[in-house]
Parts: sequence; structure tokens; C-alpha cells
Amino acid sequence: MNIATSPHSVLGFALEAMKHTPDARLRTVMDALTRHLHAFVQEVKLTEEEFEQALEFIVAIGHATGDKKNEVVLAADILGISSVVALQNNQDPHGESPAALLGPFWRANSPACAPGDNIARSGTPGIPLAVTGTVRNAGGQPVAGATVDVWQASPIGLYENQDPTQENMNLRGRFATDAEGRFHFRSVRPAGYPVPTDGPCGVLLRAQRRHPNRPAHLHFMVSKPDHKVLITQVFADDDENLETDPTFGVTRRLIGRFALAPDGQTATLQYDFQLEPGEMKFPRPPIP
Repeated sequence: MNIATSPHSVLGFALEAMKHTPDARLRTVMDALTRHLHAFVQEVKLTEEEFEQALEFIVAIGHATGDKKNEVVLAADILGISSVVALQNNQDPHGESPAALLGPFWRANSPACAPGDNIARSGTPGIPLAVTGTVRNAGGQPVAGATVDVWQASPIGLYENQDPTQENMNLRGRFATDAEGRFHFRSVRPAGYPVPTDGPCGVLLRAQRRHPNRPAHLHFMVSKPDHKVLITQVFADDDENLETDPTFGVTRRLIGRFALAPDGQTATLQYDFQLEPGEMKFPRPPIP
């Protein structure tokens, strides 16, 4: 008779109820998740009030998600889960991942651009930035015709969907590599910015006395058929928040040299990417 008599007895009944799940991977994942959740509740001796607060937080991140922001992704980011998934699934032979979390602001179908185009389309003020790089495969050969999708925040720390003064798809663009695997484009030097703090994730950060400021960076998504999609970020080497990124996304490999000219009026970034063989599978856009 499946009657729970103690907190410890419930787990066995729950696992037994799920054991006939036809999808083997779903069965494995839910079995592990259920065991860890039960262990967590008992380890911290979760109170009924705390349980209610946890459920309210989950509901709140759903309500705070919309066309301008994905609070669910943000919650995964500030808990470090997004970075763990990215690092775990994108290790290279040298032991350090070239990948980083997607973040809550990627949009699909950004404008297709010609080599050298400027993605700062709204008269965006800031230090002009020239970006160059090469895409190679696992053997070191250049990859022609790869798509380099780039997006970034403005020099005041806002993505275009957050800022009514920027036109749609500003500071976003897709570039194709040439026969030598090279790409180049122009933009403005990004600034660091705080993750959104007007929702439940902001409440949590304040309760933990954590700052919300991400180091300045450019987002990249590099793809080519028969290669695994590389989702990554390149961080400014002079940013004061490199070691305290609230989303835990910075690795040594992802720090690029955002070099200022001697007169301080322009900047350059040179950064290369490597694609691994695999399926070209894109993530779901966090926002439209």
C-alpha cells in the first residue's frame, strides 16, 4: 500500500510512480531531479513558509518574462546554471570551453550584413570599434561561408529592445566568412551593464548583496552546416567586473583585447573562433 509515513518514505513512491515513463532520457532526468529535490528539502529542513516563497518566486519569473526580457533565462544565469550547461557541453581538447551562456537578449533573424558593415545603425554614440577575426575548424583550416551572428549592448548598457531611442535590431548583425574564413565589421565599444533588476531576480541579487554588473562584452553565435553551433561571448580585458560577473560567464579564453588607439578615439578587437564537427542546431530565441 503506497502510503507515506515519513518525509523519507515519499521519495520511493514518487520514483515508483515515474518508472514507466516511455522516454528513457526523460525517465533518467526526472528520476535524478526528484531525488535531488527531495534531498534538498530535507537537508535544509524547508519550512512551509519558505516553500510558499519559492513557489511565488517561480511564478514571478514567469510573469516577468515578455517581449523585452526573459526572466526565466536570467534566473538560470544568475544561479550559474546557464554557464555550467555551456561549459559542460562544449569542452575542447585543451580543457577550457570556448563557449559561454546565450543570455536573455539574443534574437533570431538579425540583419544580414556585408563585410565591414557597421551594426551601430541608430547614430549610436560611442568609441568606434573595428572587429576582425577568422573562423577555423577543429583541424585549423579556415571555414568559408560560416555565419557570424553578433549582438551587443550600447555604450550606455542597453540592448536595443530595452531602449526606445535605438531602432529595431540596432547593434545586431550576421556576417559571412570569406574564402579564408575571415570576417570583419564595425560597431561601437560596448559598456558593461547591470542585468535587469526590476523583477524577482533583482530581488534575489539584493537579498544576497550581489552586484548586478556584467563586464563589457560582445555576443557571438558562429555556425556552419555539419558543425556544432558555437555560442560565446568576448569580454573586454580592462573591465573591473571580469572576476565578479553575476552570471559566472567569464573564462580566461574568452577575454579579448579591446585595444584603444593612442589618441583614445577608436578601438579594435581581433578574435578567432573554432568550430567543432557536429549538428548545426540553434537555440530557441529567449525573446522575439
